Amino acid sequence: MQQELTLTIRIDEDETNTLAFAELDIRADHFEAVGRARRNQEDRPMPIIGEELATGRALTELARQVNESARTKIDQFLT
Repeated sequence: MQQELTLTIRIDEDETNTLAFAELDIRADHFEAVGRARRNQEDRPMPIIGEELATGRALTELARQVNESARTKIDQFLT
């Protein structure tokens, strides 16, 4: 069996803040997470760093949610 999943990441940013919104659907389950990054006012602007940090944080939270969902299903199956 082969299955294709779609992960959507939307990034919103201004001069100092970057937000990454991640969404993933796996069969009937929908997962959403937000990652945040903030530039120190003393640092020079480098948007890619904020984008990478915010995206990485959103994906980390998304992974936590997916793993928790799987653990819950395992527990339900075993009881």
